[in-house]
Amino acid sequence: MRTVDHVRKLVAELESNRAAKEKIINGICGNIARELSHMRQRALTANLGTLPDVAGQLAIVANRAGTGINMKLRALADGVNSMTIQLDQALKMAHEMAPEKATEKKQS
Repeated sequence: MRTVDHVRKLVAELESNRAAKEKIINGICGNIARELSHMRQRALTANLGTLPDVAGQLAIVANRAGTGINMKLRALADGVNSMTIQLDQALKMAHEMAPEKATEKKQS
């Protein structure tokens, strides 16, 4: 959750710096891509469904050169929202699964 919030803040920073120099925009995009790549690796080890796929695709979008800033911002904002929804669902399922496993162990 912290990584998603951090990426959301970086996307907001990128949006507020649309008219900045190319070097600044590339630096922010590099930070976004790095955070998403790390998140992808952690999500793969935690087996969080399709969340690693979304994080990997967003890292590619953030690093991609030649696309317009508006297209990049729209894709990143939509992707972060999608990741938030998926992460909330995964956390909800994990919290629901925990009590069931505890009762199964007691019955055995």
